[in-house]
Amino acid sequence: MSIETDRIQAICFDIDGTLSDTDNQMITRIEPWFKPLRLIFSHYKVHKFIRRIVMGVEAPANVVYGLLDRLGLDFLLIRIMTQYSGKGFRKKRAFLLMTGVKKTLEILSNRFPLAIISARDEASAREFLSEFDLERFFKVVVTTKTCPHTKPFPDQLIYAARLMNIRPEDCLMVGDSPIDIRTGQRAGAQTVGVLCGFGTRKELIHASADLIIPHTSDLIDYL
Repeated sequence: MSIETDRIQAICFDIDGTLSDTDNQMITRIEPWFKPLRLIFSHYKVHKFIRRIVMGVEAPANVVYGLLDRLGLDFLLIRIMTQYSGKGFRKKRAFLLMTGVKKTLEILSNRFPLAIISARDEASAREFLSEFDLERFFKVVVTTKTCPHTKPFPDQLIYAARLMNIRPEDCLMVGDSPIDIRTGQRAGAQTVGVLCGFGTRKELIHASADLIIPHTSDLIDYL
């Protein structure tokens, strides 16, 4: 597995599992429900079991949203979420930043234009970037309703490339899931899968990622 570094003129990043430590955040939230299991199994085994549950839920959720998007019905889900948050039920989100990511973005942004390509809504994506002072590193932020279709369609990457005045095939798509890899491939971009999020090595290999690395911060070593 390798990437052609001389081709890369811009880098596009997913948020969840790539910049934001979303899976560990979810694990922390639901771990108290599984305390009885610690009477039988070690903490490591319980943690691993919960992680598999989180990863197992993430994949079908992406499939369902992708299906709604394909049918042109994703606006219904967005409308429900907007109404739900507008009625005072929305709590302030607590985000976790991946270790070493801020320094990585600072270094990369001095050499490449960077973009966010996320299935998050605009508000939460901006909230995450603002909390950790990351907005200054990104030329473009593309979220779930920026384009007619979201990942794994290539629309978002193509849109970001156009705003950066760069060809999609000269971009590098970095994400933790097969959906991110397929998004990059369908736009003609090179792809990097990171193992610090939801996707497993087996899944990323099956998706034919050009390169798989342990952590987003390791990207510096390859560029």
